[in-house]
Amino acid sequence: MRFAKQKGGAGALEAHHERTKEKYASNPDIDTTRSKYNFHIVQPTKSYLQETNGRIEAAGCKTRKDSVRFIDTLITASPEFFKGKKREEVKAFFQTAVDFLSRKIGKNNIFAATVHMDEKTPHMHLCFTPITKDGRLSAKEIIGNRVQLTKWQDDFFAHMVKSFPDIERGESASVTGRRHIPTRVFKQAANLSKQAARIQAELDTINPINAGKKKVEVAALLDKFFPRMEKLETQLRKYKKEISSLEKENTSLEKKLDAAKPSVTAQLEAGKLQQEIQFLRQFYNSTPDEYKTAYRAAQQKRPPKQQR
Repeated sequence: MRFAKQKGGAGALEAHHERTKEKYASNPDIDTTRSKYNFHIVQPTKSYLQETNGRIEAAGCKTRKDSVRFIDTLITASPEFFKGKKREEVKAFFQTAVDFLSRKIGKNNIFAATVHMDEKTPHMHLCFTPITKDGRLSAKEIIGNRVQLTKWQDDFFAHMVKSFPDIERGESASVTGRRHIPTRVFKQAANLSKQAARIQAELDTINPINAGKKKVEVAALLDKFFPRMEKLETQLRKYKKEISSLEKENTSLEKKLDAAKPSVTAQLEAGKLQQEIQFLRQFYNSTPDEYKTAYRAAQQKRPPKQQR
């Protein structure tokens, strides 16, 4: 169970949760042919913006520009847990999770609970307004600090294991000292690796005959790659400690493959992130200087983005 605080109108988030787009180029894990198997535990009756505003106004909550207006809660388990389970069993799992959150944060605060069956692992996005019993908008009071978040996880596991005794508690962040590395970082790295491989293939085909045309094509591809690579590096700096720990663990993890448990599997996936980061940095460093120089020059000429 993971919480993500949201301060804006959540148009893009709603489009992702409710699958209102025709294509999802930014998330290759989505198989739109399976989207028909997605379902709701709680069906939103309006847009996410209307749902949140309606609850906040009805409660008479005072708000600021930086107020957390709702929480996007991700509920899932390992692929091994869901393997072999029927649709009814999967639905029962997520309904049990909704029952837990309804009791903890108030049923009326929940405005959407959508289960995605069209990605690699079934998971649910549950959205709720953090309105307290006395009518205040306070994510801090409801979610709490790191110590309280650990208590959330302990309580959630205690609730779920009663109905699903085969589920195991993951390693607590209070024990590992790590923050969770978001899924989006893994996906950013995977998408960039594919993009880099494509650019490298184009670079390899440059010869004296086609050099003029090919260099223009590669420059256009790199013009999209460089800012995305910079964005990933910014994300990676936030999780330097966690990624450094993974580097030390990867060697020993290979020996545990035969008896891999969900926690080990998750770390191996993180090891793949390490490999992709290494590949991307090597690719960036090997990119001809003429392309990097041209990109930096173009960046300097672009007007700065205006603050909203």
